[in-house]
Amino acid sequence: MATSKKKLIIANWKMNPTSRKEAEQLFDKVTRGVKGVKNVEVVFCPPFVYLALAKQALNVKLGGQNCYFEQKGTYTGEVSPVMLKEVGCKYVIVGHSERKKYFGETDEIINKKVKAALKAGLDVVLCIGEDSRDSFDTRGHWTRELDPVLKDQIAVAYEPVWAIGSGKTNAGDAASPDDVFSAKIFIKKTIGDMYDRKTADKIRVLYGGSTDSKNAEGFIRDGQADGLLVGGSSLKADEFVKMVKSI
Repeated sequence: MATSKKKLIIANWKMNPTSRKEAEQLFDKVTRGVKGVKNVEVVFCPPFVYLALAKQALNVKLGGQNCYFEQKGTYTGEVSPVMLKEVGCKYVIVGHSERKKYFGETDEIINKKVKAALKAGLDVVLCIGEDSRDSFDTRGHWTRELDPVLKDQIAVAYEPVWAIGSGKTNAGDAASPDDVFSAKIFIKKTIGDMYDRKTADKIRVLYGGSTDSKNAEGFIRDGQADGLLVGGSSLKADEFVKMVKSI
């Protein structure tokens, strides 16, 4: 993922919607809405069962919400990075906070997934972030999470757990552009210290956490984010299109 002037906007649908019809309508509205936008790279990360539908869209890219670290085998319920690549995915999200919270993913497991995804030829979106606003000092553990940054085909998504959740608008709850800028500087420095400045310069740093059409531009312009990892707002076609056009 070489340095690009385009901003990367990822629609993470999570486990939504519940019907094929709703998924088709959402794909259609968004793809028509962002048609002609040239300075933004839009990526759909729908549930696995809807990837085939999204593949029909010509002006967006596809990504998986997760993957396993083996190519194939007796791993019931898992999807490998090779399979994601086969169905047309360019990206895969790894280490999302919900994977850590609900499925107990550790740094070791995430590290294996990143390496497996890169080996399969996928561009990785690696998620990191602290649990509370008062725990910025815990960023030291990000060194372990960033350890698998082996190539430039990777983006780091800063998703502070304390800021995640639709509707967080109070200053004490939502992240600010300054928070995002601070995290980006820390991430770039950490990668530079671990590898080299050239590698750090190539890594795109995204922001994820209660983003919408009202604050998207601020995170990009003032927070200097290279893109956004969008959750709830990506399920509202008009809102998501507004976000893309705002930047």
